[in-house]
Amino acid sequence: MRIAGISFDHMHMGDLLRCVQDHPEAEICAIWDPDRTRMQGAAETFGIPEDRVFTDFDAAMATAPDMAILCVNTAGHAEMTERLAPHGCHVFVEKPFAASADDARRMIRAMEGTGRTLAINWPLRWVASHVTAKGLIEAGEIGELIEVHFYDGNRGPLYHLADKVEVTPEEVERQKPDAWWYKKEAGGGSLLDYLGYGATLGTWYMNGAAPLEVTCVVDETPGIEVDQHSITICRYEKGLSKMETRWGTFTDPWTHQPQPKCGFVFVGTEGTLSSYDYADHVTLQTRARPEAHAVTAEPLKAGETNAIEYVLGRIKAGLPMEGPLDPALCLTAQRIVDTAMRSSIEKRTLELLP
Repeated sequence: MRIAGISFDHMHMGDLLRCVQDHPEAEICAIWDPDRTRMQGAAETFGIPEDRVFTDFDAAMATAPDMAILCVNTAGHAEMTERLAPHGCHVFVEKPFAASADDARRMIRAMEGTGRTLAINWPLRWVASHVTAKGLIEAGEIGELIEVHFYDGNRGPLYHLADKVEVTPEEVERQKPDAWWYKKEAGGGSLLDYLGYGATLGTWYMNGAAPLEVTCVVDETPGIEVDQHSITICRYEKGLSKMETRWGTFTDPWTHQPQPKCGFVFVGTEGTLSSYDYADHVTLQTRARPEAHAVTAEPLKAGETNAIEYVLGRIKAGLPMEGPLDPALCLTAQRIVDTAMRSSIEKRTLELLP
């Protein structure tokens, strides 16, 4: 499988290219970005020959990739998917899905009739504790799921590079004025960065159910045009759920879990369950065993240990994307994100937008 890396706006490109390099049936056929310097680290890390490094989009696509990994800024997802679709390649989009539900629908339409797959990657899908939690919920361990509580984020999007290489606070402040993460028109802000995680995996845990109403409040920091903290409340037919995003956690959850802890807490009619990012266990309460107790996180299934492995396996088998990678499920989540964004602007509760 020949794979092209398209745009280095998102630092996850490096992590994904590593998965490609480690896959026995995949190769990096091209990387593209209009800024040559942004590709240099990846070119060196993965030994990508100079004739596979492009600043010209058409030249990169002339290498005939079977799949493109898209890591452009959020506002550019729809336009770039529309550019990629005519080239006959599968399109793998690094989260979030899009800047709006309208953009998400553009992406789905662009891929219709091509015979190729559109997949949306949410890295938390590949955390063993969260997959274990899904299995326990599906097995009815906590009865009917009626509440999803999500809190997630990090110190800020500029504090780390690919492979979670840390950046100094001084360098972060130097980059902020020009970084797309902090620009509204580019789709910046913690809400668009992280609410999609909670809304998408939350919809997965809820078996596709959509809320009736959404209320959202964001911080309004002087001198910062995007939010760095958001709290969203979703009212479903059978309960309330809360999804909170934060740039500015005390520590990054992949090094030391901050307080509040990053991850999920679930409430069911017969029990409760917590699943925190990168944990080796989940914590369960049931009526039969009401004391909170640890349940070891099951290792991810063979063929599903990371996004690239999963997507390539599904494509090879001719199977559709499922769960958080399914564009249809992601569209429901995007509607939650859109409604939350508008609610934060209008400062009122809104019915879920179409």
